[in-house]
Parts: sequence; structure tokens; C-alpha cells
Amino acid sequence: MTTTPEAAPTSDRELVLTRIIDAPREKVFRAWTDPELLKRWFAPHPFTTPVAELDVRPGGANLIVMRDPQGNEYPNRGVYLEVVENERLVFTDAYTKAWEPSKKPFMTVILTFEDQDGKTKYTARALHWTVADREAHEQMGFHEGWGQCAAQLEAVVRVNG
Repeated sequence: MTTTPEAAPTSDRELVLTRIIDAPREKVFRAWTDPELLKRWFAPHPFTTPVAELDVRPGGANLIVMRDPQGNEYPNRGVYLEVVENERLVFTDAYTKAWEPSKKPFMTVILTFEDQDGKTKYTARALHWTVADREAHEQMGFHEGWGQCAAQLEAVVRVNG
């Protein structure tokens, strides 16, 4: 995996991660949309992902649960807003199943998958509801955590071609 210069945030509420992943974009997209593959890379080690329920279509809900080494679970619910196969995924935690508003929206994620000489330019944009949310996500280790997950994703797609 190659680290590339990050795309510039478009606002003070956005965090961006860009990587070149040594796999075709179809495989990278599939790792985001196949629950069994997603469980293998989604949470930064030593966290695990025991649950991944994905209804990948506009309006479809997802539930992804991360578990820390002590057994504490962190459920993440959301709804897909846009799905363009092998090109783009947009989802938000502003809604849970059936367009039910969440108690505390935090972010909308825009993932893009672009061809780059047989590899994939992978860009993850996290758009937060407030500057405070963006700052909190940055302090939680957005770049380190999402970077580690991108490396784990690449390892999975290289093995599961």
C-alpha cells in the first residue's frame, strides 16, 4: 500500500484519508460490501468486528459492531445514501434502520474507489456534524486508525482475490 498526499478537506468538519491499495477497485469495493470480508479488516487491531450486517443499497441499513480486547462492544448503525458499484459508497449514522433518526449523528462517510494502474486510489472522507465532532474523531486517532484499517483491508483483498 502506498500513502499518497491526502486530498484537501473541503470544510473544517472533514477528515480525509487517501491510500493506493495494490488491488483492483472491484476487490476493494467488495471488501466494504461483503460482511464476511468486512469482519476481517474493519476494526484496527487488536479490536475485532464480530458483527457486520450490511444491506448495501440506497436506504439500506447497516450494523457493524467493533469489540475491544476487554470484550466491550461498540455498535455502529447507519444507512447507505448512495451506492455506485465499484466506484462510491456513501453512508451516515444520522439514521438507523428504516430512516429512523439516530440519537446523536456524528458523521457521513464518502468512500471513492478509482482505478490507478491496476491498483485502487481509495479515498475516505468523514464529514462531521460539528467542528467538535471532527476534533474528537481526530483525537481518537482517525488517521492512525483508518490508516491501519486501510492496510488491513489491503491484506484481505490481496489474499481474497
